[in-house]
Amino acid sequence: MDEAARLLTLLALVGGALTLAGTGMLWFLDETRRIRRTLTNALGRPPEPYLIVRGRGVGIGFDLPSNRVVVVWDRGAWRLDYSLDELMGVDLIVDRQVAARTFRGETRRPLDHLAAPTEGVRLRFVFDDPAHPDFSLDLWQPGDDDVRGRRHADEALEEANRWMARMEALLRRPVARAPAAPTTIPVRPTTSPVAVRPLPPVERDDREEDEPPWDDPDDGDPRAIT
Repeated sequence: MDEAARLLTLLALVGGALTLAGTGMLWFLDETRRIRRTLTNALGRPPEPYLIVRGRGVGIGFDLPSNRVVVVWDRGAWRLDYSLDELMGVDLIVDRQVAARTFRGETRRPLDHLAAPTEGVRLRFVFDDPAHPDFSLDLWQPGDDDVRGRRHADEALEEANRWMARMEALLRRPVARAPAAPTTIPVRPTTSPVAVRPLPPVERDDREEDEPPWDDPDDGDPRAIT
């Protein structure tokens, strides 16, 4: 009996540990948490604001102090980084038609049709990048109403309209650009003047001031004929 009790206790402990490990793994690999971690790692801080579409594996996050935008797809496996001045505008597409839009330098086109969508609600972010010019997030598609954790049609439309207002306010802000680095002009080094040490004064013999020896009357002229 003691052996059987110990065995049952051991099996219970192992089962509890495996259950706890599995729960922790599911929590860590949760789609929303994975996308948020990717955005945080890319921006260097938690994104604010950000939008994640559960069930689609996509999201977008902003870091306003550093003027950066990051888009993520494939449940956080892939991402693209943009600067905020590369974001040109946003389209709100309802039932395959552009229902609202806001772009830099253009008058905003607000959403004036609030009827429940039937074919889909999509936000399309347009960037000034020839290689990757846009990024779309499907906030609602037919069939999402019956899936747990996804938005209903009315909720998706309200969320999209809220993001359109947020993007309009964001696109009106002047983008703080980093100051240009000062241009350095090379200067030819100049040769420093060499200090010339003055020569010591030469001591002169006072006799040099006298008359030449041949003018001395005491000395005879070697050329004189005696």
